[in-house]
Amino acid sequence: MPVNHAEVGVKVWGEYALFTRPEFKSERVSYQVITPSAARGLLEAIFWKPQIRYEIRRIGVLRLGTFTTILRNEIEQRQGTRPIFVEDVRQQRASLVLKDVAYLIHAEIVPQPWEKEPVVKYLDQFTRRLLRGQYHHTPYLGTREFSCAFEPPDEETPDPALNLDLGLMLFDIAYVPSRERRELEFIRHTPQGPERTSGYAQALFFPAKIESGWLTVPPEKYRELARLEERADV
Repeated sequence: MPVNHAEVGVKVWGEYALFTRPEFKSERVSYQVITPSAARGLLEAIFWKPQIRYEIRRIGVLRLGTFTTILRNEIEQRQGTRPIFVEDVRQQRASLVLKDVAYLIHAEIVPQPWEKEPVVKYLDQFTRRLLRGQYHHTPYLGTREFSCAFEPPDEETPDPALNLDLGLMLFDIAYVPSRERRELEFIRHTPQGPERTSGYAQALFFPAKIESGWLTVPPEKYRELARLEERADV
């Protein structure tokens, strides 16, 4: 039976990070550690193809970082399809962010169900870009202004004495196709190419714990995510 996944590892670090907790509405407050969805987005910044997806298996905390408050410029409304004048809607908001963080991201490259090429093809491309420091767009830690550095894992390891109950953490956002709830439009990638679909977004959470320096991501959450996004009621 051919191997249908490939393991990858990346060390990332940065001066600031903001992994926004969705329960805070007016001000941004960061989780204490990078979320699986932010880790996935970081890997996609290095290398992305519609034929594959990344499943985060565990995250090692090399530097937990400390909380600090900064003021950030934001806009008071969501961006839509119409242009806006930033000067008319700009406002300053306080954000509770992390300072001086570093992580090890362990993930698997998993081909889409319809992909026929061997996964080693994508592993080779990812590895070359990682070694060369190449990326599609600048990797960042939660928000785009907090860019980060990355490299292959070295001998640095998480602190085995670090144990922390993080409570419920955002796992990822499922974009669910639906004829009944047409709240937004998004692109789905299919064997025939990208297609525009209507539906809604659904946040998924999981009970997160750092044990011996590692945050482990439940693999069953990816099965739940796939079930939601593969619904055929459109």
